[in-house]
Amino acid sequence: MKVDVHAVNFTVDRKLVDFIQERMDKLEKYYDRVVSADVFLKVERTSDKENKAVEIKINVPGDEFLVKKQCKTFEEAVELSAESLERLLVKRKEKIRAHI
Repeated sequence: MKVDVHAVNFTVDRKLVDFIQERMDKLEKYYDRVVSADVFLKVERTSDKENKAVEIKINVPGDEFLVKKQCKTFEEAVELSAESLERLLVKRKEKIRAHI
C-alpha cells in the first residue's frame, strides 16, 4: 500500500514514518483492496498535553475512510486510528460479502 505522510508545520523523523508505514501495511490483512493512505500529523496549539493530532484517510475502490485522533504522542494516535480503520474495513468487507 502506498502511504503518504504529511507533517504540518514541522519535520517528521524517519523512525515515525517507518512506524506509520508498518502500521498501515497491517491494515491490508483486514481488507486487501486498500489503494493508498494519506497520514496528516499536526501539533495543535493548545495547553492540553494531548496536542498531537493524526488524521488518516485511506482510499478503497469506490470509497474513502477518514479517521481523526488526538493523543499525547503520534504513535499512540496512529495506533488508535489504525484500530478504528480496522473495524471500518472489516465492516466494509462484510458488507461487500453480503451483496455477493
